Amino acid sequence: MVFNNVILRVSNPEDTNQIQALLIQQATISKKEIGCERFEVYQSQSDREVFFLIEQWESEEALDAHRKTENFLNVYMTEVVPKVQREPHLSSKLI
Repeated sequence: MVFNNVILRVSNPEDTNQIQALLIQQATISKKEIGCERFEVYQSQSDREVFFLIEQWESEEALDAHRKTENFLNVYMTEVVPKVQREPHLSSKLI
């Protein structure tokens, strides 16, 4: 089991709605991928420019395959990542 949690902060507040829509698109498609057990997007209530991606993959191979998909490369990497500060965290579940 692989847990990948990502904190995203929108660089330009004017891009917040676009980033929100793109992340929803990314999650919707990612949830259908083989090996994806959880893919959720959260938006902070106290700072609307901050998003959290909570991902659970059955294996490193499934996560690696996700990172090679058309949507990841053409939407997330090209349209989202250039407009955010990104802090990924491969995580261990404690309980």
